[in-house]
Amino acid sequence: MADYDYIIAGGGTAGCILANRLTEGGQYRVLMLEAGRDASSMWVAIPAGFSKLMTDPRFNWGFQTEPEDNVKGRRIAVPRGKGLGGSSLINGMIYVRGQEQDYNAWEAAGAHGWAFRDVEPYFHKLENYAGGNARRGKNGPMYLEQVAERFPIAEAFLKAAAQDGHPYNDDYNDQDQEGFGYYQVLQHKGRRWSIADGYLNPVRNRKNLKIESNAHVVRLLIEHKRCTGVVYRKDGREVIVKANRETLVCLGAIQSPQLLELSGVGNPEVIQAHGIPVVHALKGVGENYIEHFATRMNWRVKNTVTLNEMSRGVSLAGHVARYYLQRKGILTLGTGLVHGFIKTSPELATPDVQYFFVHASYANAANRVLDKEPGMTIGVAQLRPESRGTIHIKSSSPFECPAIRPNFLDAPTDREALIKGMQIARRIVKQPAMQDYVSHEMNPGEDVNTFDEWLDFARSTGQTIYHPIGTCRMGVDPQAVTDPRLRVSGIEGLRVIDASVMPLMVSGNTQGAVMMVAEKGADMILQDAKA
Repeated sequence: MADYDYIIAGGGTAGCILANRLTEGGQYRVLMLEAGRDASSMWVAIPAGFSKLMTDPRFNWGFQTEPEDNVKGRRIAVPRGKGLGGSSLINGMIYVRGQEQDYNAWEAAGAHGWAFRDVEPYFHKLENYAGGNARRGKNGPMYLEQVAERFPIAEAFLKAAAQDGHPYNDDYNDQDQEGFGYYQVLQHKGRRWSIADGYLNPVRNRKNLKIESNAHVVRLLIEHKRCTGVVYRKDGREVIVKANRETLVCLGAIQSPQLLELSGVGNPEVIQAHGIPVVHALKGVGENYIEHFATRMNWRVKNTVTLNEMSRGVSLAGHVARYYLQRKGILTLGTGLVHGFIKTSPELATPDVQYFFVHASYANAANRVLDKEPGMTIGVAQLRPESRGTIHIKSSSPFECPAIRPNFLDAPTDREALIKGMQIARRIVKQPAMQDYVSHEMNPGEDVNTFDEWLDFARSTGQTIYHPIGTCRMGVDPQAVTDPRLRVSGIEGLRVIDASVMPLMVSGNTQGAVMMVAEKGADMILQDAKA
């Protein structure tokens, strides 16, 4: 049994940032516990390696949703990173701040101190972006690059978007998000730049930081409404560690509510159903689950070479050689090449749909197997879904996946926005600039035209885009799990700091927002320690 000032449960995005910031100056002793391993695979550093890591159980927890009628009874994959660096090891590396209005809505919902004016300095603090203006950070630990590769079909798509009336936007993270352009990605000199690269690796040798990998936190120790530490399992045995100041839960929107419930914190009905004594009733745990739901429209293309062919045989060998010699080429690509943020109705104040364009198409999306013939794909996602789901334990075992029920497409607004987004995508592809490249629409196909037909396509084929949030949301109402300083309501010495505290979805990929939450959370911890 060892004592620390702070124990961090989880070595993902938020955990690595806290480990860095809380050990600055050497004043506090910090233990970080991560159930996964170190990022030892060569595929982690290669951006295109995400396609292999997404299906690798060494680096992906492999969660799945429960079958739900809203998606035709399908189970949908919910990849979550496993290892030091968390999901930043396996994700598509796309970086989006979100809209100013997103964070103002957080504050209006009770997350006081989280308006855009409050959070913008933390985005600036974490960014290291060569482009943009003074509003973008240029000296932070997280390198950002605009996608460097250019392809004729991508340029044609941008021209088609302009022909359809959409502006070009070179920096969607600078005030105005609307428009089309190339994505910004967390890369440095052609390599993935994970959270471990930016925050953890530079501080691994600090004497006041201890990192335990392959250490699965199974329970919080709570005595008289105070969290005093954790129990974790490593090498087949349980270990108890105590935190003199605070325990920080950073397991993400799926596993943070799971750990609270396994520890007796949550809805008494849920907890008692699995034989766990109730330590503290908190009905909001595991509620307010929000996730981006996306469809993938694709087309057979002509008169160009796409990733489908480039990633095979002799062509692939040439691209591999180019990558290792120059750090350029198709191996630098992630999940998105060209972005689009659009308004599906002119009366909207800000974009409500996001596009992910790439000149590739999957024969089997679940297994990341590309078509053999040339293809392109547009992923379509509603930015701020109103549907709400739940994540709750299914048993008292910390090693069993919780019941993930997203309740996708339950809200009428979600259905309408997604369908309009798909219709506009089809309209863009029909513009003159794309006609030299498009052969025919494969999915959903030109015979899909009515609202019900579009909705059936979405229900039958839609997937998550791996942005779970909200299950330990912050606020000031009785259903909030944490207060605006991320302290678990009614339990001293315990905070949750990760995507689960977000009360509402941000407009785009969520990793940027998680990094901001962790940076701001670290400041709050250090401020409170001095009080």
